[in-house]
Amino acid sequence: MNPSHESTFAIEMRSVDIYYSAFRAVKELTLQVEPKKITSIIGPSGCGKSTVIRCFNRMNDLIPGAHIKGEILFHGKNIYAPDVDPVEVRRLIGMVFQKPNPFPKSIYDNIAWGARINGYRGNMDNLVEETLVQAALWTEVKDDLRKSALSLSGGQQQRLCIARALAVKPEIILMDEPCSALDPIATLKIEDLMRELSKNYTIIIVTHNMQQAARASDFTTFLTMDTDRAGIMVEYGPTSQIFTHPRDQRTEDYITGRFG
Repeated sequence: MNPSHESTFAIEMRSVDIYYSAFRAVKELTLQVEPKKITSIIGPSGCGKSTVIRCFNRMNDLIPGAHIKGEILFHGKNIYAPDVDPVEVRRLIGMVFQKPNPFPKSIYDNIAWGARINGYRGNMDNLVEETLVQAALWTEVKDDLRKSALSLSGGQQQRLCIARALAVKPEIILMDEPCSALDPIATLKIEDLMRELSKNYTIIIVTHNMQQAARASDFTTFLTMDTDRAGIMVEYGPTSQIFTHPRDQRTEDYITGRFG
């Protein structure tokens, strides 16, 4: 992707409507994501959180009938422009899913496979070690790289999926409820890892866990549903402000558990 100009934001949504066929799932969303920070997206079930995060790397393109109106700018270029290759978008903006989904291959090949199909020509052993170190998994698996990734615990599998995403050198990492299938100890390891990775990567996370959003993110955006069932953004700001001095009563009602 050739940038049209550099932006002060990692990625920017401008008046975005997201549709599934005729149904508008999200409407009029404008959001500016700060670089090398963790931004969480919170809100009640059905408000479009996963729909929003999946439009940042065009994953919704894979759903028949899904389309957007508006612009999503990355390095100043609309990633939905006709001349943009969605595969390249997905290399630069990686995704970690709710349920760990390692390939049924060895730990080593999980990382090497993604790197190879994206054209990596360097020293693969070094890349595997480097990304496993980044994902805080190296010391646990360094003597078992040829073992099946499916033999790892759930938390280890999720860290492996993060390492696999890092191996293709993205700029942004999207995480769609990455801890919902994990126990509290594994969850804290992922949160610590996110904090470490945010020194070098922009991270956008969808979470239904208010404590996680408050602990782990620098910025928070709160979505809810409008009367027509479309997701709308209520407010966005530094996480400390959203959780201690929300500007909108709907935000306060949600984070204190009065609705949602």
